[in-house]
Amino acid sequence: MFLSWALMFLVIAIIAGIFGFAGIAGTSAWIAQVLFVLFLVFFLVSLLRGRRPPLT
Repeated sequence: MFLSWALMFLVIAIIAGIFGFAGIAGTSAWIAQVLFVLFLVFFLVSLLRGRRPPLT
């Protein structure tokens, strides 16, 4: 989920940069970076926890 949102904001930043909207491009790029870092953190936590059998 975080990765798809990060990619969406990255695309918005690129399009805004092409059209010259520097403020929107900068903000969108910053949001994309934050979401990508959150994705990496959650991904690493899930890798470290590993798969566990369901509790019954």
